[in-house]
Amino acid sequence: MNIRNKSTAIVLVVALLAGAFWMFNSSEPPVHSDSPQEGKFAAVSNDLTEGGYEAYLKQYENAERPNQDIRIEGEAYSLTQGGPFEVKEQFEGLSGAAVITPESGTISWDVPIAETGLYNIRIHYYPVEGKSSSIERSFAINQKPPFKGADSLLFDRVWGNREAEVKRDDRGNDLRPRQVEKPVWQSSVFADSEGFYEEPYSFYLEKGNQNLSLTALREPMAIDYIELFQDQKVKSYSEVKQEYETKGLQPVTEPFIEVQAEAASAKSSPTLYPLSDHSSPTVVPYDVSSIRINTIGGVNWKLPGQWIEWQIAAPEDGLYRIVLKEKQDQLRGVYANRSLTIDGEYPFTEMKQIRFNYSPSWKMNVLGGDEPYLFHLTKGMHTLRLTVTLGDIAPLVRTIQSSVLTLNEMYRDILAITSNNPDKFRDYQLEKRIPDMTKVFREQADIIRSVGNYLETATGERSDKVSILYSMVTQLEDMVKNPGTVAKRLLSFKTNVGGLGTWILTVQEQPLTLDSLIVSAPGKQLPRAQATFFQKLKHELGAYTASYTADYDSIGNVAKKQKSITVWISTGRDQAQVMKSMIDDTFTPDTNISVSLRLVPPNILLPATLAGEGPDVAMQIGEDLPVNYAMRKAAADLSRFTDFKEVASRFRDSALTPYKYNGSVYGLPEQQIFPMLFYRKDILQELGLEPPKTWQDVYNVVSVLQRHNLEFYLPLEDTLNNATLVPNAAFTMLLYQNGGQLYTDDQKKSALDSEISMGEFNKWTQFYTNYKFPVKADFPNRFRTGEMPIGIADYTIYNSLTVMAPEIRNLWEFTLVPGTPQADGTVDHSVASHTTGVMLLENAKDKDSSWEFMKWWTDKDTQVQYGREMEGLMGAAARYPTANIAALEELPWPVKDYMNLESQWQWVKGNPQVPGGYFTGRHLDNAFRKVVNGNVNPREALSDYLININDEIQIKRKEFKLPY
Repeated sequence: MNIRNKSTAIVLVVALLAGAFWMFNSSEPPVHSDSPQEGKFAAVSNDLTEGGYEAYLKQYENAERPNQDIRIEGEAYSLTQGGPFEVKEQFEGLSGAAVITPESGTISWDVPIAETGLYNIRIHYYPVEGKSSSIERSFAINQKPPFKGADSLLFDRVWGNREAEVKRDDRGNDLRPRQVEKPVWQSSVFADSEGFYEEPYSFYLEKGNQNLSLTALREPMAIDYIELFQDQKVKSYSEVKQEYETKGLQPVTEPFIEVQAEAASAKSSPTLYPLSDHSSPTVVPYDVSSIRINTIGGVNWKLPGQWIEWQIAAPEDGLYRIVLKEKQDQLRGVYANRSLTIDGEYPFTEMKQIRFNYSPSWKMNVLGGDEPYLFHLTKGMHTLRLTVTLGDIAPLVRTIQSSVLTLNEMYRDILAITSNNPDKFRDYQLEKRIPDMTKVFREQADIIRSVGNYLETATGERSDKVSILYSMVTQLEDMVKNPGTVAKRLLSFKTNVGGLGTWILTVQEQPLTLDSLIVSAPGKQLPRAQATFFQKLKHELGAYTASYTADYDSIGNVAKKQKSITVWISTGRDQAQVMKSMIDDTFTPDTNISVSLRLVPPNILLPATLAGEGPDVAMQIGEDLPVNYAMRKAAADLSRFTDFKEVASRFRDSALTPYKYNGSVYGLPEQQIFPMLFYRKDILQELGLEPPKTWQDVYNVVSVLQRHNLEFYLPLEDTLNNATLVPNAAFTMLLYQNGGQLYTDDQKKSALDSEISMGEFNKWTQFYTNYKFPVKADFPNRFRTGEMPIGIADYTIYNSLTVMAPEIRNLWEFTLVPGTPQADGTVDHSVASHTTGVMLLENAKDKDSSWEFMKWWTDKDTQVQYGREMEGLMGAAARYPTANIAALEELPWPVKDYMNLESQWQWVKGNPQVPGGYFTGRHLDNAFRKVVNGNVNPREALSDYLININDEIQIKRKEFKLPY
């Protein structure tokens, strides 16, 4: 009986293995993405009443489209304003002349228009070397932008891999190719930079002389010519197919061309660098443990307008099939879109939008599906370009963006009556005081539901993307039925509207990863996209084994030269990889000093230093560490190096202040961050306000804001990390503007007992006691909704707002913080900064080599390169706040914004570090809380805590044998 059972079990196991083998090794059918079959969604937008592009088109919908081209030579300009404009012959291989336009200024042309009508416009330009960001211009007709969108036109630079072949480090890992600019003359139409409109912009021009002008907002460019033309309608595939038959074109039978996607010939952004994918053993090239560069795109290739192109060599004339090995594993419940051009032209209209549905695994995507589209290629080289496009998602996004603006405006109207903390027992009678409230809610519910229904139909599922929309619909409909509950539900209403803003960001991003492109005869067998069972098994076992043997902490090359130093960084792997690449490319070859760069947790530096196992150099550390280490003889004095003064001149004195101690300097600043005044232009204009220039202006602005239940934001640190609090930015702003300081000149005690300090502390707390400023607030989000249309915050918030709040683009700016008038009539705009730095440890074995590294790292060229690489890697949200004066000027800030930053930077002061100084920020906050929460007299509260601050300073000075 046992023998029979064993035999049965063996047979079952064999059968299961055979079944698994057949299942996982049988051929897989190719999938296909195609143009959408659903009817296009008609956008519902408030652009019609706000001077948007839709209103512009509506105004001229009956205008003719003259069938003529008008070419305007760049050098034939009529007027220039600002900036040095220069005409050059044969510039960068051009036959003829071109005008070089700088990063600021305006250039105009007088153009004779023979026939009134709507025209498209294109420009032939060359991206002159600048700050590595997209070129931005504002277009005007007769000195006025015709509509919103024309005031912000973007023109791409061209990027590519620096080396033709992928290099490897000495551990066998592929190194990510560095992206360098490869400028060429190119043509670009004037189109929507956000991708909301698929077709190029149309401009209405009347017969006669018209003045066309371009105003530089960012980056220089050379202009060969500008051309007015009519964009031609692209034929459908059925029409193109008939042409194939008429011309007698036949599908090829033998060619099979596979191009690895990572070998792209050009791309529109440095963020589109090749990637490493370990998700499947079918990606090419592949290694079970080592890093292999084998894909491109991913979450970096997601913004409308970004493109990647490849060179395809067709061996013979004929009709070809195109297949993409792709993975779209980021957007569930919505889809990614791409457009395809060959040699700069759409093959047929279906290629204007290719849909890629969600798939967590690799797929062979045949364009056209079971009856694949055929593309005519002549023998020779062709350029195939895939561009991110919103396609039929664009009207959905425009509709929700319009709804967000409408609902936020209604939210502010309600807020003006109820405040942001409504009395739940009071009936505000909102439906009577805001007569159109329920109408707006009803209309927006219908509009948002229509978007959700379209998405649900298009994707065939109700995902989280649709649920966000339906949650808003449910609440709006309920508030229509029960308007008396609106005040009580204000918080959840704001949250749901914020959810719509997040939905816009999510859906607007269109990520897609490519492994390869295949251009082949239609009948050719395609390689597998998904791994077989045994391939997966081998992959997983190999990866498990490698997890015990591979070194994942070290970055890049690890071989040591005669001179070698150890550097620790604690921020992130992306930063470390960029830094190591730069070290291996420039520092080590130039100095013959090898660098062992290690990625470590931030809290390990102290115990490692105490144990004698610390690094030679510690990077990207808080500004409090160098002086604290110096007190304990653990940090090296940098001022002893003969060229220190030359190196120190790279920074403002304010950036070096936190690193000075007892006449010596123990660190160099890497980043320096300081506050700026952010304000919503649209809301301040609506209220008849100007950005405040002094604190008296602030009081005037606050009185108007509070009448509308809006708020002004002052920075206040979170108390979760009370032990390392820095002195509050708003208080130090007031203190420094009035000639105060944190410590006495000899740094033996706090200077907060002065009359100036007491007076400014009282003024600071009054903002919260008398004017009821919020003690805790999410400024970026409340700025976005308009609840806080003005506030003071670190200038790095600029980067977040640029990325996370597209719906208020061009509706906000930043400028100098409010200042204090002085006796001589000037206004003092002083603010305090905070920094991160790099420190040389006292136990470093080779201090001279370590100092060479620190000089290289803080040099202008290195800081610019690192800043551009990080922005290229992670986008505009990662713009680097360098402390190097010359480097900040070279980073890709719009000219106007950089000028504002530079103006504020001149007023920045640094907070000194003293023994026991950590008590200053901590107890300053404690005194503040005691006044605001406990209603204690400000002078008494600060005086009480000053005793603790001075006691701690004295204790520490005794400990370190300093005079007290």
